[in-house]
Amino acid sequence: MRRRTKIVCTLGPAVDDREKLKALTEAGMNVARLNCSHGDWDQKRRW
Repeated sequence: MRRRTKIVCTLGPAVDDREKLKALTEAGMNVARLNCSHGDWDQKRRW
């Protein structure tokens, strides 16, 4: 049975490497939304 529910995650400075992002996708995340109201420009460039 195909899942109809979508999981949208808001990403901020706490998700700062590929392993954390991979864990979110493996847990079922469908859409990533970047929260740019936190952190500095150097952090945003790394995303």
